[in-house]
Amino acid sequence: MPGMEWILDIALVVLLTATLFHAVRLERALGVLKRDRAALETLVATFNASTRAAETGVERLRGATDGAGRQIQRQIDTATGLKDDLTFLVQRGEGLADRLDELVCAARPLTARAGPSPEVSASISAIPPRSPYLQPPRQTEHEAAEDPRSRSQAERDLLKALRMAR
Repeated sequence: MPGMEWILDIALVVLLTATLFHAVRLERALGVLKRDRAALETLVATFNASTRAAETGVERLRGATDGAGRQIQRQIDTATGLKDDLTFLVQRGEGLADRLDELVCAARPLTARAGPSPEVSASISAIPPRSPYLQPPRQTEHEAAEDPRSRSQAERDLLKALRMAR
């Protein structure tokens, strides 16, 4: 049975050669994995650094938006105060305009007399001085073209006094 031993020896050599071949391939694959693992660790470290930088940027951006929000709120508060002041001035101006209209209507019957009544003179002197923030209304073309002779003497005197006050 010496031939059988030879066959077993040859089969064992073939199997050992195949095992050696597979071991070499496995070692190469493990080398590739070790190189890839180092690259993966480098990639993870870079990703962590990028994440920290992004978090810092977000915090700075949050601080900037908070500051801008506070500044806008201050401007809104200032604008609200100015709006209230303007509303008050408009209401006061409307009241003065109504009083002036009443005075003009009251003075029309007095045009035949020589001068304005003491009541009208007192009312005119009670009108507060004109604010530098209020501009006189602009005269339309129609009003500018209106014949000044159609106005009463009291209206002309009042307009003259208003022009002199400017």
